[in-house]
Amino acid sequence: MAEIEIDGAPADVAQVAALGLLNYGHFTTLRVEAGRVRGLDLHLDRLVRDCRTLFAVDLDRSEVRERIRAVLPADGAPLIVRATVYDPGLGLERPAGPAAPRLLVTTRPAPAAAPGPLRVRTATYSRDLPEVKHVGLFGLVHHRRSAQLAGFDDVLLLDPVGRVTEGATWNIGFHDGRRLVWPQGPSLPGVTAALLAAAHPGEQSREPVDAVGLDRFVAAFAVNAGVGVRPVASVDGTAFDPAHPAVAELAATYRAIAADPL
Repeated sequence: MAEIEIDGAPADVAQVAALGLLNYGHFTTLRVEAGRVRGLDLHLDRLVRDCRTLFAVDLDRSEVRERIRAVLPADGAPLIVRATVYDPGLGLERPAGPAAPRLLVTTRPAPAAAPGPLRVRTATYSRDLPEVKHVGLFGLVHHRRSAQLAGFDDVLLLDPVGRVTEGATWNIGFHDGRRLVWPQGPSLPGVTAALLAAAHPGEQSREPVDAVGLDRFVAAFAVNAGVGVRPVASVDGTAFDPAHPAVAELAATYRAIAADPL
């Protein structure tokens, strides 16, 4: 099985270098287990939508599914699959040329065990086109690296007025003991967050969440396709109970969501 394929064939150095040099494209990341993916349609919708936004081209959903199926192991072992759409023919000087995007598929083993609770610090930063899951990751990696060098696990992003938006590569939610609260603001519409919001049986809302005053919440959690629901133990100096029943219930709700066959 090739670990990196472009349009179904092993990628060559020149094709991969084009993505790194221009850094223009978009992707989605899926956790595949036994040939199934939670929220498959949402992942495909994202790829189609973002391809229209960046390249003004309609992406073939069936081809994406076929390319992902082709890299899956026969034993159904869990994998993290990243499907990236980019055009190696576009140049830095004239990226407005006609686009012919290609599909790059990469794989890596899925984590064998659930990672521990996150300790995060905040940073003021807004991604370009936050509604698109694009490959422009420099700012996110820089802030994540800075947070880790300062002793934290990751970074939580704030808008210019100090409101919570999203994590570096994850969405965040809070629980006030009665209801689930999602931050309102410019952020990536995450597939895992959408699935969890749709499956959650209790009260929930989407509203502005100020970084000052997070102690009004009893629990916080991060969500993405790779790990599902992950407790947040602290944001800056505000601590949360990573073992709070609300987080355990949300994790169980997510695990109960049926996965779709590729």
